Amino acid sequence: MPFRVDVVMPDLELGGDVARVSLWLVEVGATVPAGDRLVEIVADGVTVDLPAPCAGRLVRKFVGEDDPVRAGERLGAIEADDCPAR
Repeated sequence: MPFRVDVVMPDLELGGDVARVSLWLVEVGATVPAGDRLVEIVADGVTVDLPAPCAGRLVRKFVGEDDPVRAGERLGAIEADDCPAR
């Protein structure tokens, strides 16, 4: 039975308190393999690609492009059948 896995903003330790979602690389409803690029984050002028924590289908985006995000904040949710990172 599928379950939901949150995609959480990591602490990038780039000196800034707030980062920004630059670009979602996967649309809601699309499938993504584990480790594939899911979302681009910009923090202190540095762009970082965040990977999908597990294979599955992106079912929700909690933040949109250009929205500010902090470490620990939920960015999205993936519906997965299996997730070793869970």
